[in-house]
Amino acid sequence: MPATTAPGPPDPDAHAARVRAAYDTVADAYATLLPGTEAETPLDLATVGAFAALVGTTGPVADVGCGAGRMTAHLAALGLAAHGLDLSPAMVAAARRAHPTLPFVVGSLAALPYADVSQTGVLAWYSLIHVPPAQLPGVAAELHRVLAPGGHLLVGVQAGDGPRHLSRAYGHDVDLDAWLWRPDELAGVLTRAGLDVRARVVREPEAHERHPQAFLLARRPG
Repeated sequence: MPATTAPGPPDPDAHAARVRAAYDTVADAYATLLPGTEAETPLDLATVGAFAALVGTTGPVADVGCGAGRMTAHLAALGLAAHGLDLSPAMVAAARRAHPTLPFVVGSLAALPYADVSQTGVLAWYSLIHVPPAQLPGVAAELHRVLAPGGHLLVGVQAGDGPRHLSRAYGHDVDLDAWLWRPDELAGVLTRAGLDVRARVVREPEAHERHPQAFLLARRPG
């Protein structure tokens, strides 16, 4: 019987192209359905509020994987100098339409277009879920690179184990993979990248959710 070979990790460029295509497809529907923080619970928003209080108003704060800019706008409303980045040009276009006073750019988590130690805070709100496990250490290293000493990172993910494939989202057919993360496992990746994980919050799913939600707050020492 011929030997079988386990599938290798996704090709980074091909995977990024699929993520970009999926979010380009759903961008307008996403922006219409989620114009603000309606999907967040009070606990979610309290966690973001704590992050904002720790970051303060002294420097730029990047919302990486910003989508249509709803959380970028929320950070700005909290007094932060927030700006957004997303892999999807259509999402960035939607963000610019919805929030014309805020800066948004197209870019990748794997190669953030920011100088070293330039950000006082980084929000990765449900954007790491689309990073394959083999690529996550490199992304964590990028998050560490751009954070100023003493700067804070807040990550939001669905908690659990393994990948999910999405073929339908926001009323459109898509081809999109997303990964669940155990908080301790994700904390280990961030720690190995040089970040100090300061808090982990896990809440049970609400009626519209299938999985627990996890939020990790980390700090670059210095």
